[in-house]
Amino acid sequence: MELAYYSDLAVRLVNSEEPNRGTDTLTSVEAVRALFAESQQARRTTDADVTRLRSVRARLRAVFEAAAGGDEVLAVDLLNALLIEFPVSPQISGHETRDEDGRPDWHMHIADYAANASAGYAATASMGLAFHLTELGADRLGICEASPCRNAYLDTSTNRSRRYCSDRCATRANVAAYRARKRLDAERTAGAERSRRQDREPTGRTADTAQETSPAIDR
Repeated sequence: MELAYYSDLAVRLVNSEEPNRGTDTLTSVEAVRALFAESQQARRTTDADVTRLRSVRARLRAVFEAAAGGDEVLAVDLLNALLIEFPVSPQISGHETRDEDGRPDWHMHIADYAANASAGYAATASMGLAFHLTELGADRLGICEASPCRNAYLDTSTNRSRRYCSDRCATRANVAAYRARKRLDAERTAGAERSRRQDREPTGRTADTAQETSPAIDR
């Protein structure tokens, strides 16, 4: 089963919008067809699929956010709702050859019989994400921690350590963290210096100074 490919459909759809940046590339039939890439479903795309896929996108993002937030039960419930609404049929496919004799390379393939292109995309993406979650764990579904990105990603690292959607975001976050540490160190140094200066400054007049400035008293 081409799990990586199918689950990546969900990631691509979710990341067509960046809410924190106020950007959305899913605004036309051409943008929808770009999501399908080489799929035959692309030819069936109409203007109505733009609105339909936006709705599915919001629901898939909710799955990623629930998983990233540690609420596996909610993530599964949300994903199950999508699977019920957009069912698929597994089929054995052999469109590739395996040897010189031309024997088919039999493998499982997700087929859908949806009434429209967006429903077909939703079905395939949801099933792929479901396989990814059940095979690798809900904690493999993440939301980028680099503000203001918040893109979805699938963690395929060996130690489940991924926190960012890309190397670019990881670098940006590390640079921001470094600068924050430098500012904090500078503030601490400045505060310590102020404290030292205050300690060196006199807190009041000495007794001799007080006598010199006090008015004379007749005896």
